[in-house]
Amino acid sequence: MHSETLSNHRHDHIFLGDAHDEHERRTRWVVALTAAMMVIEIAAGWITGSMALLADGLHMATHAGALGVAALAYAFARRHADNPRFTFGTGKVGDLAGFASALILALIALGIGVESVGRLFAPAKVDYAPALWIAGLGLAINLASAWLLGGGHHHGQSHDHVHGDHHAHADNNLRSAYAHVLTDALTSVLAIVALLAGRFLGWVWMDAAMGIVGALVIARWSWGLLRDTAAILLDVSTNPALESEIREALADGDAQIADLHVWRVGPGRYAAIISLVVADPLAPADYADRLKIHEELVHVTVEVHRCHGTHRRLRKVA
Repeated sequence: MHSETLSNHRHDHIFLGDAHDEHERRTRWVVALTAAMMVIEIAAGWITGSMALLADGLHMATHAGALGVAALAYAFARRHADNPRFTFGTGKVGDLAGFASALILALIALGIGVESVGRLFAPAKVDYAPALWIAGLGLAINLASAWLLGGGHHHGQSHDHVHGDHHAHADNNLRSAYAHVLTDALTSVLAIVALLAGRFLGWVWMDAAMGIVGALVIARWSWGLLRDTAAILLDVSTNPALESEIREALADGDAQIADLHVWRVGPGRYAAIISLVVADPLAPADYADRLKIHEELVHVTVEVHRCHGTHRRLRKVA
């Protein structure tokens, strides 16, 4: 009887996103497209002498690597989802991958910026006609990749605004991949503008200038993803609306919340530890039942204390 009761209270710790497998499949396709275009753009930028095109190719190279990391992160999280060594599952593997790719991207943005500044003062000769064709092809590949990831991006965030905190619920691994291809598309547009200005207006400086603009855009995006993923990896409280609803559900009558911890354990998945002080307490499970309407709360621990401090009940409820 004891073992049967124990098994009823056990649960898994698989806190992956709702569309994890779909996101993994889409990301693999985009990795292949991006890697192929990366080789073409870097070779073309080198041959034609276009800094904007070379910068776009190098930018795409970082995206190919980052997207590869994203695909590996999905595979790793899936394969180890039920591994007991991961105390709260592998839901944060995607955030770790997003943080790593954003950090590398920031360093590459710095390199592109430095090189572009040098080219601004010492413009190189550019073979505009083939460079324009390659930049146009790059833009087409970027838009196709954005379309591939776009469906999964929006599907994976269909519930992101339940508590008004978009980034706290998002699949940051998919967000990283999606933003990579969008910034690729932007830098392709900048490269095309620079090449057109150089060819028809004689503004050779535009090539390097667009390289600088692209570097700044990449750096700004990188900072945003670094900030958001770091907050999740450090278990920062990212969903004040959910915390407020927990307080409203539990702190009624003589019950008061003495301590509350809510943190993200996966895309749209949260764990909570709640310490209650009550004069005439119910069982911890009774308080946990009040939170079952919040499907995003997948791991809840309720600790109940009598207000005079002579009794204590402790039970984990999921």
